[in-house]
Amino acid sequence: MAEDEILQDTALEILSSLPGVISADRERGELVLHSAPADSFALLRTLRDAHGFAQVMDICGLDWPERPDRFEVVYNLLAVARNERVRVIVPVPDSEPVASVSSLWPSATWWEREVWDLFGIPFDGLADQRRILTDYGFEGHPLRKDFPLTGYLEVHYDAERKAVVYDKVKLTQEFRNFDFLSPWEGMTTLPGDEKARDGAK
Repeated sequence: MAEDEILQDTALEILSSLPGVISADRERGELVLHSAPADSFALLRTLRDAHGFAQVMDICGLDWPERPDRFEVVYNLLAVARNERVRVIVPVPDSEPVASVSSLWPSATWWEREVWDLFGIPFDGLADQRRILTDYGFEGHPLRKDFPLTGYLEVHYDAERKAVVYDKVKLTQEFRNFDFLSPWEGMTTLPGDEKARDGAK
């Protein structure tokens, strides 16, 4: 076993015993911890203060519509002195808030605003919970898997009113329902193959 793997196994053993850790594993060379929403803030503070994970590199969301806890909030932390990373995954039911970590890492404000804007996951204690990537009048959260590809509103400039106008999306045919099958799956002949077949006759 390589020295790096021994160190990672030791770190995994230490971190898996922390309060608030439901499970711990090693995936693709990184330590991964799973935590309940109620315990996530205390766990993240312990990782920062007692284990040297001084930087939050990223906070992102995942949508799993078929699961009871529909969303996951993922925290990617870095211990600069050891060049060690840990990922903390917190499952979150739809509409349930997660404790903001902006008091631990002020830069987390930007990531949490992005997760709220794109997934609709609220952060309890986030002072500035505004949209950050979509427009102020935007409806819905575009990275949810049930969000229609066309959106709900279209924006255009009305020359008569001399103003930007929001209108409901009008479609000449229904594009909002998808079966998620590739168009290639039902094909027996790929485009271009018919020419080769016809030329061989």
